[in-house]
Amino acid sequence: MLRILGVIPARYASTRLPGKALADINGKSMVQRVLEQAASAKDLAEVIVATDDERIKAHVEDLGGVAVMTSSAHSSGTDRCFEAMRVHGADRFDAVVNIQGDEPFLVGAQLDELCAALRAAAGGIATLAHVVSDDKDLDDPGEVKITTDVHMDALYFSRAAIPHLHVPPAGARHAAFRYLKHIGLYAYRKEVLADLVKLAPSSLERAESLEQLRWLEHGFKVRVGLSEHRSFCVDTPADLEMARRMAKEA
Repeated sequence: MLRILGVIPARYASTRLPGKALADINGKSMVQRVLEQAASAKDLAEVIVATDDERIKAHVEDLGGVAVMTSSAHSSGTDRCFEAMRVHGADRFDAVVNIQGDEPFLVGAQLDELCAALRAAAGGIATLAHVVSDDKDLDDPGEVKITTDVHMDALYFSRAAIPHLHVPPAGARHAAFRYLKHIGLYAYRKEVLADLVKLAPSSLERAESLEQLRWLEHGFKVRVGLSEHRSFCVDTPADLEMARRMAKEA
């Protein structure tokens, strides 16, 4: 059985929504909601927060959680997860799950689905997707789409609608083809994660602004698990207001 560490990267200096990790959502901070949901996952041995800000660290510790300080120079959550694993004790874990710190309605069952995908992943990397149910998602560059091979290993990630339907359907595109929308959670075996953080940015990554394309371009395989759970990422002030409304209605 894999011993898996859950890491929640939480920066303070978010470009579009500074301080969002501490933003209040119906009486709880963003990071508190993510931490509580992640703690409900059955397959994670521990869950910690990786931050570069003492305010976030102090807040997490006030909640009774564990937070580790990491460099402010990291360009991705992947790099921050790797440092957090080393700081917290890499020898105690076999794998790491990168839990997005801006998804307050994450459910523990999603993380268990991700861990199951990792156990089945020959390449030591896994992520999640769900089936697109609205054509609007296909044309939204903020919603990343995935194509896979028959083994459910990713062929490509794109902000465009992939694949392009050569013959336009009479009705909705999502009814004519099973499109997959990416859920931004990742799991890595620790030896694979150690290799990923050494990779230089790639041309496809720069073109789409998607870090996971760096891994594919360097020959790594990413297993894609299917989930029925929808994700909601808070990136902007409008997203935060929506999250507050959703929390009140829950």
